Amino acid sequence: MKRRDFLKVGGLGVASWMISSNVGYSGFEERFADKKYRVGVIGPGWYGKVDVLRLIQVAPVEVVSICDVDQPTLQGAAEIIASRQISQKEPRRYTDYRKMLAEKDLDIVLVASPDHWHALHMLAAIESGADVYVQKPISVDVVESQAMLAAARRLNRVVQVGLQRRSTPHLIDAKEQIIESGKLGKVGQVEIYTYYGGGPLIQEATNPPEGFDYEMWTGPAPMRPYYPVVRYRGWRNFMEYGNGTVGDMCVHMFDMTRWFLNLGWPKRISSHGGIQIKKKGISNIADTQTIIFDYEDLQVIWNHRNWSEVTDPRHHWGAYLYGEHGTLKSSVYGYDFKPYHSNDIISADVQYELKEYPEDENEKDLERHCAPAVRNHMKNFLDRISDRGRPVSDIEEGAISTICCILGNLSMKLKRTVEWDVETQTVKNDPEAEALFQRVYRSPWVHPQV
Repeated sequence: MKRRDFLKVGGLGVASWMISSNVGYSGFEERFADKKYRVGVIGPGWYGKVDVLRLIQVAPVEVVSICDVDQPTLQGAAEIIASRQISQKEPRRYTDYRKMLAEKDLDIVLVASPDHWHALHMLAAIESGADVYVQKPISVDVVESQAMLAAARRLNRVVQVGLQRRSTPHLIDAKEQIIESGKLGKVGQVEIYTYYGGGPLIQEATNPPEGFDYEMWTGPAPMRPYYPVVRYRGWRNFMEYGNGTVGDMCVHMFDMTRWFLNLGWPKRISSHGGIQIKKKGISNIADTQTIIFDYEDLQVIWNHRNWSEVTDPRHHWGAYLYGEHGTLKSSVYGYDFKPYHSNDIISADVQYELKEYPEDENEKDLERHCAPAVRNHMKNFLDRISDRGRPVSDIEEGAISTICCILGNLSMKLKRTVEWDVETQTVKNDPEAEALFQRVYRSPWVHPQV
């Protein structure tokens, strides 16, 4: 729907604002013209802003509330949201998500807090009556994921997980044109991976800065000395707040592979690795790790090395699917399919959509190559809110991909293979592994149960 068509629907007030502003939207799609949902954001930092600004691009929602324990983050998010949404109003600001949700006036809540908060934030949001878009991985332990899925079903809430490879236009094309068409043939093995360089993380502990509530930020996680790196993104270097590179990067490519090939739970998961190179830093996540997700007639193999050079500049974080007729390389930047015994390569690149959404060009910290996928993910989320169906990255799919990655880390820690029982939703004959399904929460926070 082009700008002129939307203005006919939206009224003169909206028309005047759209014409006078520098937002540059081409207009909302017709099916979203009346989606004036009230939206709240928990964690409007990096990806919280990426998500909510893409939502604003596709539907005339009103962002009425945002919550963060970091005052500069709150201020910056309020300003850019006001500059982008139709009302030009700044959202209400909260530092405690419980107070924000107690208003019970939100239709949609976006959860983009650090991973150790996802479960409590998502559960509180659906209990308040909202549908939820929660970032990946959905949890930091197995029981959190199971409790989140059970609660979403009990309350009949629509929950979309930020595993947006399922909504990436060129990857949808690869699934349809290369995999489902039969060009690739039966897939015998999949390699998923990320490689990047850099030395050990060296930093001194210090006092938290003014305007950053480190006590509340830590929440249910163990209290650690404060390192400045944790404030913005660097918390992923610590297992107390997530599941390392596996929880950050593997979950995307593993989920993409499951979606590509219509895979459910693997039969067995085994993993090896650890801190092999960056032994002198403060980070406690594995810098080298291999996981085998065993589907019996197919193995999906994850590798990461956080200290080596990129092996494929075009697909430096991605997947190689080895089929009986050729190899499909796919990533956030595009895909390449090369048939065996032929040079007739079929390729596609990410389409940035800058003509339709010129504001993407200069948005700080936006991964422009991911913006089309996030927009599509939001559209799918809104469609499912309308018909109360299951979104493409439904909470159940997010739980499977998240739990499998957590089990990979448990396997590495236990130094043995774990076998998953789909019926009982636990590992077979391994009480030691099962004892690690639930992390210990710091008081007064209470771990959710199924």
